[in-house]
Amino acid sequence: MKRMTKSILHTRLVLIGLILILVLMAIPAYFWMKDTNKYLAAQHNSRMSPIIMVPGSSATQNRFNPLIRKLNEDSPKKHSVLRLEVMNSGKIVSQGWINRGDNEPIIVIGFENNRDGYQNIKKQAQMVNQAFERLTEEYNFNNFKAFGHSNGGLVWTYWLEHYYPEYKDAITIKRLMTLGTPYNFAESSVSHPTQMFSDFVKYRSRIPKNLLVYSVAGTETYTSDGLVPEGSVDAGKYIYQKQVAHYTRMTVTGKDAQHSNLPQNKQIVRLIEEYLLDPNDNGNPNSQNKQRATQN
Repeated sequence: MKRMTKSILHTRLVLIGLILILVLMAIPAYFWMKDTNKYLAAQHNSRMSPIIMVPGSSATQNRFNPLIRKLNEDSPKKHSVLRLEVMNSGKIVSQGWINRGDNEPIIVIGFENNRDGYQNIKKQAQMVNQAFERLTEEYNFNNFKAFGHSNGGLVWTYWLEHYYPEYKDAITIKRLMTLGTPYNFAESSVSHPTQMFSDFVKYRSRIPKNLLVYSVAGTETYTSDGLVPEGSVDAGKYIYQKQVAHYTRMTVTGKDAQHSNLPQNKQIVRLIEEYLLDPNDNGNPNSQNKQRATQN
């Protein structure tokens, strides 16, 4: 009888222990679900749609200062600016801030490793992803626009193909504008494809189909902007055309159409205002429907 009583007591103690363990496991799971639901609700309700800019090789997070100044001069509603530099160690250094109530801030992502070359483009895309992950956690936006000058457009293209798929269900990239981007590096013809260009074409199916892409070239001569061959910029059509919703190729000429001057070119400012910014937020009366005159 005593043995039976001890056995029942032991069984009860084991059951009580299991219940306590389950309760202790359930408590953090409850708070995790609560925090997750809170984050998803904040993301769903967010009105923020930032413009995220990536400069080219050798440039820093301050590369677009003149461009941003001109954009703000034209707009009654000023864009606040947050600049991030991703260090080789993974640390992210920030300058500036996003103003409360600013639904269309400008965020610039620069890199300690800002060197040229395909292997560095891959590393920089990984750094963009580090910064992007932090930004989404901190600001909860559910859509954004992207801008890349020169190799910055290559970084965005690699990021779209290799990193964006993990965000696509929750965050929409609405528009991408690349400026003087050498999709085939120094080659002027796709009959001589670089490894990078071949990889971009290989993985193009990963690029979102609802994206609007604007590829802008400068022309100092009839064949280049003084650094990037026009044929290399034009190679972007083999990556984006008939993959995205709309792909548009544009060319600017005249003053400040040389490669390094393109970001502060007045024509580029107008193109950004018209095609990249959200018309309801930038206060610019010249902004048009972004699908106007854009064809595959």
